[in-house]
Amino acid sequence: MASLTAFTVLVALVGVERLAELVVSKRNAAWSFARGGVESGFGHYPFMVVLHTGLLVGALVEAWVVRPSVPSVLAWVFVVLVLLSQGLRWWCITTLGSRWNTRVIIVPGLAPVTGGPYRWLRHPNYVAVVVEGVALPLVHLSWVTALVFTVLNAFLLRVRIRVEDEALSTLPVASRA
Repeated sequence: MASLTAFTVLVALVGVERLAELVVSKRNAAWSFARGGVESGFGHYPFMVVLHTGLLVGALVEAWVVRPSVPSVLAWVFVVLVLLSQGLRWWCITTLGSRWNTRVIIVPGLAPVTGGPYRWLRHPNYVAVVVEGVALPLVHLSWVTALVFTVLNAFLLRVRIRVEDEALSTLPVASRA
């Protein structure tokens, strides 16, 4: 039972982190719109919200219903991956600063950011999402949730990355940030 309680706390903390992201995102959206920001791909956004909420709820429900016996070493490996994915996510958020958003909002005239993790990856935030989507449920062996989220997220990311790349292609040559 203690590991289920600890898992519940972990998922709740990730949920709180998501709420913090939404606060930052709302502030940054206002910043972008005040500078002429243009939103793209709003149609997929509600699905993304439902999918990410479903990850948290699904992981908890599956863990509490199935109540698997989880080897400590395995749980800790996945906890470390969850923490690393959160670190990468917040590195992306701090690197993009006011330009980071959960929505696709482009401020015309601002070059794409190519510093921080964007120096090596075009979409590092989605690497964090993919790792977390697998690792978080597997902390407590909620493998059905991990599998369903991963498959649905793959479809979502195909759309999302296409939308972002099209929006980013309207910007001038990239600059270091």
